[in-house]
Amino acid sequence: MTIVIHHNPECGTSRNVLEIIRAFAEEPIVIEYLKTGWSREQLLALFAAADLTPRTALRTTKSPAEELGLCEPSVSEEKILEAMLEHPVLVNRPIVCSKKGVALCRPSEAVFQLLDVNSGATYTKEDGEVISAP
Repeated sequence: MTIVIHHNPECGTSRNVLEIIRAFAEEPIVIEYLKTGWSREQLLALFAAADLTPRTALRTTKSPAEELGLCEPSVSEEKILEAMLEHPVLVNRPIVCSKKGVALCRPSEAVFQLLDVNSGATYTKEDGEVISAP
């Protein structure tokens, strides 16, 4: 199975995850979801596979989530999902799919669980922080 990353090139975490995949696995399929958008079926399948809900996958910083009123506890999962379809930036990223599963890879070292990486292997992120595989 090819690795797929739902990526935003403007996001440092997403860039780091992409480079970790390239360094320790293979060239992934890169989906720039801000350009392609999401389908309801796609988001629901990704959320189910990653054990997420629209609320837990909601990006609340650097997104219109608050101004759209989506941060209130009374807002339904359906309303959040509908907003994500209209505003793809509301979905937290990066979401990575591999033969080992699907995960929202925040922090970036979460991607190690989806790759065949030896424990203790290190990677230097773009900000100079060194992280290691568990």
